[in-house]
Amino acid sequence: MTKGYWIAMVDVTDPEGYKAYVAADREAFRTYGARFLTRGGPMDVLEGAVRSRVVVIEFPSWQAAKDCYHSSEYTAAMALRAGRSIMDLAIVEGYDGVQPTD
Repeated sequence: MTKGYWIAMVDVTDPEGYKAYVAADREAFRTYGARFLTRGGPMDVLEGAVRSRVVVIEFPSWQAAKDCYHSSEYTAAMALRAGRSIMDLAIVEGYDGVQPTD
């Protein structure tokens, strides 16, 4: 089964208000087996432009990643995020193909 990933680029415009979203999104992420790989840590932007935070979340499957986004738990969390951040989000299917060799 191919994993799924959320790749989000976020500018938090209301850090204090955003805390309610962070607390609420945990339920959806727990339910759908999410695991944070990055959550807004330091970065070097080498090409193009990104928002101030990059978040990558791994799910056990692409379907789980999509189901989480459309779940009632995450919909409720998104309502708490509204007006407190600007987000670009893509759900990406993982790659289980042949890896390059040395």
